[in-house]
Amino acid sequence: MTSQTTIDKSPQGPAPEPAPAKGLRGHPWLTLFAVAVGVMMVALDGTIVAIANPVIQRDLEASMADVQWITNGYLLALAVALITAGKLGDRFGHRQTFLIGIAGFAAASAAIGMSDSITLLIAFRVLQGLFGALLMPAALGLLRATFPAEKLNMAIGIWGMVIGASTAGGPILGGVLVEHVSWQSVFFINVPVGVLALAMGLVILKDHRARNAPRSFDIVGIVLLSAAMASLVWGIVKAGESWGWGSGSTWGFIGGAVALFALFAVWETKVKEPLIPLGMFRSVPLSAGTVLMVLMAFAFMGGLFPVTFYLSGVMGLGPVDSGLHLLPLTAMMIVSSPLAGALITKYGPRVPLVGGMVCTAAAMFGMTTLTTGTSTLVMSLWFALLGLGLAPVMVGATEVIVGNAPLELSGVAGGLQQAAMQVGGALGTAVLGAVLSSKVTSEFAGNWKDAGIPVPPDPRLEQVAEFGAVPAELDKAPGMTPDLASKIGAVIHDTFLSGMGLAFTVAGVVAVVAVLVATLTKRGENAEAGGGAVHI
Repeated sequence: MTSQTTIDKSPQGPAPEPAPAKGLRGHPWLTLFAVAVGVMMVALDGTIVAIANPVIQRDLEASMADVQWITNGYLLALAVALITAGKLGDRFGHRQTFLIGIAGFAAASAAIGMSDSITLLIAFRVLQGLFGALLMPAALGLLRATFPAEKLNMAIGIWGMVIGASTAGGPILGGVLVEHVSWQSVFFINVPVGVLALAMGLVILKDHRARNAPRSFDIVGIVLLSAAMASLVWGIVKAGESWGWGSGSTWGFIGGAVALFALFAVWETKVKEPLIPLGMFRSVPLSAGTVLMVLMAFAFMGGLFPVTFYLSGVMGLGPVDSGLHLLPLTAMMIVSSPLAGALITKYGPRVPLVGGMVCTAAAMFGMTTLTTGTSTLVMSLWFALLGLGLAPVMVGATEVIVGNAPLELSGVAGGLQQAAMQVGGALGTAVLGAVLSSKVTSEFAGNWKDAGIPVPPDPRLEQVAEFGAVPAELDKAPGMTPDLASKIGAVIHDTFLSGMGLAFTVAGVVAVVAVLVATLTKRGENAEAGGGAVHI
């Protein structure tokens, strides 16, 4: 017989059910609506910038690494700070951290919109991510403390649907704003949304603090985890940008990250109140849900990065048309999220999660076939299949992670769930961007020679090939003929497509691994028990 360790939510036993709310403050469904507005803003910003990236790159004359850091700086700041932010919410109240996060996120968004250099933009994106980290786990903590057990799964399902729909809807809204207003408007839009979320939060949200909330902070753990994540992503990005995968610097940073993660794990077993109680990971379903979120976000966020450059550079589409071509992805996520939530509530998360990652893997391998002549219908089929696969994972993995954590660690669980997603997104963007860039570097000169172009390869055009776009001024270059311009354009497109195909192949392999991980998930036992003990 397997032994079980029981973690109670209070010294007296299971935490009591939330008392019925009177009036607006603390009303469960109004609380869900209030936190959804704030969460929507943060989730939207994870992808809305994707469509703006090509325009930002041209306007601010940014390199490929700069453009990667527009996304990576945001995701990495989120990932590094989320678990710490969850601890802050557990200690000082989730309402307070949520409201501070909303106000800071909106202010940082305004600062980004007023930035006139890529350095400032990336710096404010990092600040934006830090404030976003405050409100994401706080939202889950508020839901966990507000909803009765029999309705918590439904609330988390709706919460997951909001994140999924916002993440998928980013490219469409971004396309409209970039084409008809400016790339700055992609960030300015967060200001009125933030004001609305702040006003609703002040009126509706009720402060909740667990009886066993932590009283101190694991500063050493915060430093070790932050340094490990930063070292890992920095090494991967620089490998694709300039160092190369055979460089000692690249493996020095990656090796340093592994050592820091190991030190972090050792330290967490020694400290009285650890940043992440490692005992949580004795739960195989919770561990599997965390890994699954990392792998799903790796494939999705990493795959979305080259797609936007494919649509704008290779296919020559404007921001709005690029967003519209991603509409099947958005629509399928919006439609399938509540369906996935219903299936997970009735049958448990395992089968929907496995099916979702199978669809995701198939879509990734399918997108390796995209070419300059791919029809809109074929693209739509692959994008729709990707949306169908992502929705169950976003909804189900959230339930698996949060449903297996005790109430006093609800902020940590919320932070862990979101940190897993942001780490996966940052690593996916960094790794797949580096794979694409390395492939372009290795093939450009050969493709140039095979095309029979009589002049030496231009390093500036090799850099352009990383974005898949043929410079508009190419045909005006001295000595340029229409035939020569056509050959150079074909080299740029073919080299980019080769790099993108390899990136999607890597994403597909990662999704296949995620299928295996999904077989280890199951419904959280404490969620079924209505907030009782967690059996590990």
